[in-house]
Amino acid sequence: MTSSLTNSIALVTGASRGVGKGVALGLGEAGASVYVTGRSAVDMQDAGKLGGTPAATAELVSAAGGKGIAILCDHTKDEDTVAAFEQIRRDSGRLDILVNNAWAGYENMFEAGKFTYANRFWEQAFWRWDAMFDAGVRAAYTSAAHAARLMTQQKSGLIVNISYWSAQRYINNTAYGVAKAAIDKMTEYMALELRPYDVAVVSLYPGLVRTESVMRSAEYFDLSNSESPQFIGRAVAALARDPQLMSKSGKIVTAAELGLEYGFTDLDGSQPRPLTASSAV
Repeated sequence: MTSSLTNSIALVTGASRGVGKGVALGLGEAGASVYVTGRSAVDMQDAGKLGGTPAATAELVSAAGGKGIAILCDHTKDEDTVAAFEQIRRDSGRLDILVNNAWAGYENMFEAGKFTYANRFWEQAFWRWDAMFDAGVRAAYTSAAHAARLMTQQKSGLIVNISYWSAQRYINNTAYGVAKAAIDKMTEYMALELRPYDVAVVSLYPGLVRTESVMRSAEYFDLSNSESPQFIGRAVAALARDPQLMSKSGKIVTAAELGLEYGFTDLDGSQPRPLTASSAV
C-alpha cells in the first residue's frame, strides 16, 4: 500500500497484542509514526499469557515502514495517560490519529476452570463490569479528552473508538453490550462537540479477527470470513487518508465495509465480507 501517512502522528492504546497491535502495524505500513501503549513490560506477563509488549509492537511498526515508539502505560491510571500524552506533545507537538483500543474485558474468561464470561448478569463477578468500563469506556474517554486538547489546537484529527455489534444486539454478555453501547454513544456526542474543529470521531467495528486469543481456540471458530488484525489497521489508515473524512464523523463503520469502499484487502489478498447485527457472533 502507498505510504501516504509519513507525516502523521498516531497513538494506538492497548497495542501489545491483538487488534491494537494490528492497527499499529497497519498505520506503520502506511508510513505513520505510531506511539503504542500497553501494560506488559515483559513478554508473556499478560493475564491470558498471550504474549507481546509495546516495545515488540513498536519494533514491528518500524520494520513495516513507519516509526514505532513504545510507551508503558496503564490507561486505568490517569497519571500514566497524562504522562503518555505529555511525551507525545513533547516529542511531536501534535497528534493526528488516536485509536482507542485498550480493553480488559476479555481477561480471565475462565474462573476456577469454568467459562464464566457468558454467565447471566446476576451470576457474574462485578470485577468484570469494572474491567470493561475502567479499561475500556473510561480509558477511551480520558484518552480522547487528552487527544482533543491537541487536535482542537491544530484543527484536524481522527479519533477511532474500537467497538462491536454487541452495542446493538445481545451477544453473550450484558456488561459487554452495555460497554460497547456506551462507546458508540460517546462517539456520537464527541463528534458533535469536535465538528467545529474538523476533528472526526468514528466507532469502528472489526469482524472476526484472528487475534492471538481467537487463534488459541481456532477449532471453535469458522475462520472462513475472518480478518487479520492488520486489516483493521488498514481500515484506520484508509479513513485517515479520506479527504471527505468528516462525512463519517459520529458514525459507525465496519472494517470490511471500508475495505470495499476504499479498495484495500487483507494481507492474503482476501476481501472479508461485512458482518451485520444478525450475523455477528
